[in-house]
Amino acid sequence: MNKTDTGSLLWHVTQFIWNEAAILDAREYDAWLDLWQPEGIYILPIEDAEDYAEVLNLCYDDDKMRRDRIKRFQEGFSISSAPPAITVRTLSRFVIDAVDGDTVIVSCGQHLVEDKFGRQRLWASNVRYTLKSTDSSFKIQEKVVRLLNSDGVLNSFSYLF
Repeated sequence: MNKTDTGSLLWHVTQFIWNEAAILDAREYDAWLDLWQPEGIYILPIEDAEDYAEVLNLCYDDDKMRRDRIKRFQEGFSISSAPPAITVRTLSRFVIDAVDGDTVIVSCGQHLVEDKFGRQRLWASNVRYTLKSTDSSFKIQEKVVRLLNSDGVLNSFSYLF
């Protein structure tokens, strides 16, 4: 992958993130787990912070927590996942924030539409990915999903952002 060509890099990271969205919408959670580096962190913060490990978050999942969460979704042990919601994600406004060696930080906006129990809800968020370049694609090092209303009233979620 040519990291010196910003247009090419933006195209590759956009394709990777769109693919992740399609995997999540299809609830192909094992494939989603494969997108991650083992030491990666999935974060849904309540507030902006310098160090998310030191503050309360809706979600702060390392590899074990991601796998445990997926297991609950797949085995129906999570009350919020029975029945599972149908989701459609739209991601746009991709911006490469930084490139350092094989690390790419990219930001985008996301709208997620949830359909469950005959009603639809819309969730908007700003998302920041820290990606590690591989020979053929990327692996997620960190994903921070900042829901616009994360400090407001939130219902349980039967999916991942």
